[in-house]
Amino acid sequence: MRFLILAGVLMLAACTPEGPEPAETPQSRPTDRAACTAAGGSWERGGMLGNYICFRPEPDAGQSCKAAKDCSGFCMADSGTCSVISPQFGCFEFLDDAGQPMGLCLD
Repeated sequence: MRFLILAGVLMLAACTPEGPEPAETPQSRPTDRAACTAAGGSWERGGMLGNYICFRPEPDAGQSCKAAKDCSGFCMADSGTCSVISPQFGCFEFLDDAGQPMGLCLD
């Protein structure tokens, strides 16, 4: 069942417009607890599969923003502030480079 849900999410993601480039790639994220905590993150379960991943605070968390280029993570449409952690899961709206709201679901 999880596989079917994951496959559906991946297919839907392929049909959505591209969002801002992430500040880091999955390959550059710490992949174990020690590296994660050394980088200032917290090692927790996340995402649909519940795997352990590193949640790291964004350097500009909570700062005011008007477009994606103002933040290292996402510029959150509802608050006009930069996202607090990376990666961000769930459904939310962010502002693109032109300051237009876009919906996104990540899990």
